[in-house]
Amino acid sequence: MKRLPGCSLRGPFHTVSNTTTASTIELLTLTWQRLLQNPAIGPDDNFFDLGGDSALAVQLFSAIADACGQKLPPVMIYHVPTIASQVALLEQRSSTELSPLVLLKSANEGIPVFIAPGLGGGPAEFFQLIRYVDLPHPIYGLQPKGIEGFDAPCERIEEFADFYLRAILRLQPHGPYILAGYSLGGLVALEMARSLVKDGQEIKLLVMLDSYPDIKFLSIRERLLLTAQRANVRVRNFGRPPRPDIRLGGLASRDDISTFAPAFERVRDAAYLALRHYRPTFYPGKVKFIRAAEVSEFPRDPKAIWSHLVGGLEVETVPGDHLGMLTTHYEKLAAVFSRYLDEVAHSV
Repeated sequence: MKRLPGCSLRGPFHTVSNTTTASTIELLTLTWQRLLQNPAIGPDDNFFDLGGDSALAVQLFSAIADACGQKLPPVMIYHVPTIASQVALLEQRSSTELSPLVLLKSANEGIPVFIAPGLGGGPAEFFQLIRYVDLPHPIYGLQPKGIEGFDAPCERIEEFADFYLRAILRLQPHGPYILAGYSLGGLVALEMARSLVKDGQEIKLLVMLDSYPDIKFLSIRERLLLTAQRANVRVRNFGRPPRPDIRLGGLASRDDISTFAPAFERVRDAAYLALRHYRPTFYPGKVKFIRAAEVSEFPRDPKAIWSHLVGGLEVETVPGDHLGMLTTHYEKLAAVFSRYLDEVAHSV
């Protein structure tokens, strides 16, 4: 790998002399072309639109490290998904605070949609889902604090909510708001909605995707039912290869996870701690709840868990299990989510 002249670091980011801009563009273009096997790539083409994924992002940032002498966290690909933005990052002279907002779908119409990932996850969880949401809403994925390896991660659901809300309010100071969250992210979305309502803001839509509190905060009856259910699942799956219950940031494989560690591990462990300590309290608004058809480690009846904790609950079922509803049956999930957004558009 050709090393860039004058490439150095200041703070957590690389900096490059302005005289090397053309060389940097050329080097990154050649690297992108090789990794993506595409000879026609422009400076403003999006890495993920060209077929890039988390595994290729690891290779890309490894190549940048070879050229510049020190690593950038590969998770930066969500913030700088084009050659032009990567060159700008490499040339900046001081560190920049990373926003947790990652634009997944750009649009000029509709209320922005903010969607929080599951335990240990990140915005990449939603790439496939968002491709099938056709309505003209800008959609932002929320990136957990510390996933880039710089900051300490959040250890309470309320801390997650506050961290995300500060960024959301900078982008959209006033409601109405559309919030969504998958798994643990649904609990975070619920807390964000509670905080906004307390401040007099309007929540136009709150969607929770198969989201439940820790078992110790369920009623005695629901705890017994869930314990028996989990025992039955373990019996059915005896002898089968283990399957991870979560994906760390939407990574393509466990090998990718080791490359991102220990930052991902810290975020995952802190999020698990947050789940263990979170006891939901009453939210006066309405919730659209989407559950997985195949139950395993999570409660079978969302109404038994949430009906007394929210002002209104509408439950809908989509194919797949807790993980598969997002990773395999995303078209069905996107259809339901799109319908909710369409209802919001017609109610404005």
